[in-house]
Parts: sequence; structure tokens; C-alpha cells
Amino acid sequence: MAMSDKKKAGKPRAPSAKAPQARGSTPGGNQAGLDRDELLRGYRDMLLIRRFEEKAGQLYGMGLIGGFCHLYIGQEAVVVGMQMALGEGDQVITSYRDHGHMLATGMEARGVMAELTGRSGGYSKGKGGSMHMFSKERNFFGGHGIVGAQVSLGTGLAFSNHYRGNDRVCVTYFGDGAANQGQVFESFNLAALFKLPCIYVIENNKYGMGTSVDRATASRNLSHNRRRCPLPRRVGAISARSANLSLSRSFHVRSGSLSFAGGSATHAHRTRLHRTCQAETGNFGCARGTVQGNR
Repeated sequence: MAMSDKKKAGKPRAPSAKAPQARGSTPGGNQAGLDRDELLRGYRDMLLIRRFEEKAGQLYGMGLIGGFCHLYIGQEAVVVGMQMALGEGDQVITSYRDHGHMLATGMEARGVMAELTGRSGGYSKGKGGSMHMFSKERNFFGGHGIVGAQVSLGTGLAFSNHYRGNDRVCVTYFGDGAANQGQVFESFNLAALFKLPCIYVIENNKYGMGTSVDRATASRNLSHNRRRCPLPRRVGAISARSANLSLSRSFHVRSGSLSFAGGSATHAHRTRLHRTCQAETGNFGCARGTVQGNR
């Protein structure tokens, strides 16, 4: 690993056979019971992701970032809220829209940006680019460019945890564009069959590439896809606070008693950056008018 990870991971939670109760509401409507320091930490993490992605978009437009660059602007609250509820050793795996997940897990912004710009100090020594970064120290397993591939891999990580009995949870993120893939349903079935400690989070930003979710799926609520398997729905997150509350209330997933699917509707403002290649000149530009959603 070219970069060391210094940022402390989320506060560990003790395993429990029963779902822990929320820590109580506070004056001001804090239903997740987060204290002031935790709320500020969540805000700073979300702000870091937003500013990082804005700069990445700028550098991409200037031609300093090659290949693909999928931004996470507008979806920051989902991963930050989830990450605040995870413990030491829990795993995260996601699709190619992964910069925000890297930063939320504690990977250094300097190392992520170095990778985006193709430098040897990056997490994949400058050879992986936007979609292929990993951190063993932070238990981040990518960044995957194949649509839906991370769902099968995340289920495999959960099976490993189940087999070893190590009390770890794998959080598997995927977008609306991957929600109807066969391997996703196969993963749901396996997770339900073996009662794997896997949390599936659907980040629905309303577009899969250039296709609206309304034109691509018969179900208007993608979390209903889990009904083909007995996976209870727990998350309907649109804020870091509600994501944290939903996950903390359902943390008996650690015991292997269940897996669950979550659906989070987001407005992915300025997340759609698409690579355009001018074959004649070999130049790359940013087609800002192109709609490219999450997969």
C-alpha cells in the first residue's frame, strides 16, 4: 500500500443478539441520539467528500484526470451515516462511484487524489484510477467497474465472516442500474439461505447511465426486490442521521440472524460525468451535459 491510513475508523459496537435500541432522542429532534461531536464529525466527513469531488470534477475538466470519473456529489449522507454506525473490522465494498466511500472509511484524500491523477503515491500506485482503489487497513474492498459485480463479492465477504464466526459485517453498496441484475438476486438468495451478515444498500440516484429508473424497472421501490427472498427492509435513508439510526436499530445482523436490504433515494446533483473520446486528436473532455447515473 503506497499510502498509510491515519484517520480513525468509526466507533466499534459491541455484538448483540438483539437489535440495540436507539440511544434516545435529544432536544432538536436528533432521533439517532448522536451527540454534538458525532454530528460535527459526520458533517465534516460529508463536507470533505463534497469539496473533494468538486475539485476532482474540476481537474477532470482540465484533462488532469484520465479515464472515467464518477462523482458522488449529492449522495454524501448515505455513506457517512452508514459508516458512523459501523465498527472496527467491518467491511465496505461498492461500485465505481467510490470516492465518497473511500473517504468515509478513513482513506486519505491525498492518496485518493494521487490515484486519480495517476501518481505513484496513489492507493493503486497510479495504475487503477477512479474505479480501482483498495485499502486493507480500512477494510475497503473497492471500487468495481463491472456493473453489479461488487454485490456477489460483498456476499462472498459476508460468507467469509459467517464461516469464520468473526462478528464482522459487510456493507455492500450498489446503484439502481444494477438492482435488477441476476447476480444481485442470486446474492440475496444466498444471503437469506445462510443468514449472512451482509447489509445491502441501494443508492438510487434515479439514473442508470442515461436511462431513467422509471423506464428501466417495473418496481418503483427497488428495496421491494428483496421480497423474492426473506430479507427485511430497514433503511430508507435520505440523511446521515436517518441512515445511522436505521442501521444502529438493526445491528443484530452481526449475530448472523439476518441480512437486510436498504433503499436510499438521492438526488445526484452534478454526479454525472462522462468520458468522451475524440479519436482524431486523442484528447479527453468532460461532457457535462451527459446524464450518467449510478450502477
